[in-house]
Amino acid sequence: MIEMIKMLILAVIQGISEWFPISSSGHLVLFSRLLGFENSVVFDVALHFGTLMAVFVYFGKDIVDILEAWFKGNWKSENARLGYLIIIASIPTAVIGYLFKEYFESAFASLGIVAIGFAITGVFLIIASLDFKRNEKQKMSYLDSFLVGIAQAVAIFPGISRSGATISTGLLRKVKVREAMRFSFLISIPAIFGASLLEIGSEKISPSYIWPTLISFVFGLASIHLLLKIVVNSKKNLRWFALYVMLLAIGIGIYLLV
Repeated sequence: MIEMIKMLILAVIQGISEWFPISSSGHLVLFSRLLGFENSVVFDVALHFGTLMAVFVYFGKDIVDILEAWFKGNWKSENARLGYLIIIASIPTAVIGYLFKEYFESAFASLGIVAIGFAITGVFLIIASLDFKRNEKQKMSYLDSFLVGIAQAVAIFPGISRSGATISTGLLRKVKVREAMRFSFLISIPAIFGASLLEIGSEKISPSYIWPTLISFVFGLASIHLLLKIVVNSKKNLRWFALYVMLLAIGIGIYLLV
């Protein structure tokens, strides 16, 4: 019973931190330590599956529109183009994630590395929240998508927020706020799905993970909705998330030094 409570707590944390720009990987490492919970790869995959389903539900129309454009051969349509952008952004993540898989896995064992990741996320968010008074682009370019993909690859590092890095990169490339956020969520689909397949292999997900997966889905859906409202209203609100992760980084640093 106690182990189930711990799993449900981690599911809530995953659901919130996966889409809020505060790093779900860093939070899972931190709170697993605090709760004394021995996290497993399969459990981690189950939680990520829940938050991934939230993206499918929230952006289901975009996904259907892309697939419909491709199946109908509308290769030059805006929906087809969005699909191409997602593919381009996924390439750096796939290559870097595969080549440095063992290094990233070993990094998860260190709270110090997680603290550095949190600090990097804070810097990302602060820079992205600044008003450079530049004209926003009407369309995201293929170069934009590739650079956002590199940011997503860097975010495999524990403590660096995937959504924070990708949204920030989009904003710095002068992509409109809502478009940068939508693209960040959409490119998470191949990234999380691919990483999950690579991690889990032929292992089976335990039936005991059903409730945690459902909880991460519900909270993931809510966090997507809230984040869109908070940041689209004003990108300066990213500074509150930056402050939070900076304080976390400082707190972990003090704990490790003491």
